[in-house]
Amino acid sequence: MISLNPKSLNTSELHNYLLGSIGPRPIALASTIGKNGAPNLSPFSFFNAFSVKPPICIFSPARRVRNNTTKHTLENCLLSKEVVINIVTYDMVQQTSLSSTEYDKGINEFTKAGFTEISSDIVNPPRVKESPIQLECKVNDIIHLGYEGGAGNLVICEILLIHIRDSILNTEKKIDPCKLDLVGRLGGDWYTRANKESLFQVKKPLRKKGIGIDSIPNSIKNSLILSGNDLGKLGNIEKIPTKDEVEKLAHTQEIQDILSQKGSDKKQNELLHKLAKKYLEKNEINKAWLTLLINKLNR
Repeated sequence: MISLNPKSLNTSELHNYLLGSIGPRPIALASTIGKNGAPNLSPFSFFNAFSVKPPICIFSPARRVRNNTTKHTLENCLLSKEVVINIVTYDMVQQTSLSSTEYDKGINEFTKAGFTEISSDIVNPPRVKESPIQLECKVNDIIHLGYEGGAGNLVICEILLIHIRDSILNTEKKIDPCKLDLVGRLGGDWYTRANKESLFQVKKPLRKKGIGIDSIPNSIKNSLILSGNDLGKLGNIEKIPTKDEVEKLAHTQEIQDILSQKGSDKKQNELLHKLAKKYLEKNEINKAWLTLLINKLNR
C-alpha cells in the first residue's frame, strides 16, 4: 500500500487519485442562464443531496487547473441565483459528456449536445427534456473553497420543484431504480451503470439492532469460506437461532448428506460453510445461520 501526502502531489496527480478513489459519483447536468439570457448546460460529478427539509443539493464547479479560470455555470449561478439540475441516465450519458466541452461563452450546449430545451415552471433556466428527473432550484449560497486552480465552489441549491417522468415509477408511485438506469462517474474516462444486472439490496438495520460481527461464534467468524460481506449479513440478525431451530434443519436431506459423509470434521465444516454461503447469496440469512450451527449442535 502506498501512502500519499496531498501537499506533495501536484494538482493533476491529486485530482486523478481523488476522482479514481471516490466514486461512483452522481452527475448533475446543470442548466443556467447567462447575462445575455443565453442558456448554458454542463455536467458536474461533485454533486449530491445533503438535506430533505429543506430539500438541499450541492454541486461544485471547480476552478480550472490549467489556467485558474472559473466556469460559466458558476458565473451564471452567482448572477441569477437559479439553476436546474437534470439527472443523468445511461440513455443520455454520451450527450452529457459532449455538453462538458468548453465551448465559448454564449454557445448553447443544448444545441451542441442535441438536448431539447423545455421551459421551467418556477425558475428561468430551461430543463433538459431527455432527463427523467429535473430539479428546479434557487441558489441559497455559494461557498468558495479556495482561489487556486482545482479549488471547488459549493453551489448550495434549494429544490423548489421536482419533475419526474411517469415511466420510471413503480405501481406505488416510487422511483424504480431498474427503470431509471442511472450512471455514475469514476476516474478518467470511466463511468458505471446502475442497471438491473448490477443492482442489489442491503437491508438497513434501522428498525432493529443486529447482534454484530463481534457476537458471532469464533468458529464461524474465523471461517476461510465466508467473506466480510457474509459476516455482515450474519451480524445483522437480532438473535442467534435456538437449539430447537437448528435441530429442525438438521433433518433436511441436504444437511444429512453432508453429515453422513466420511472424512474429517474440518472437511464437513467446510461443506457446511459452503452451503451457508449459498444461502447468504440468496439472502436466506436464517437458513445460513442454522447451517453454520449444525456442527456446534452435534458436539
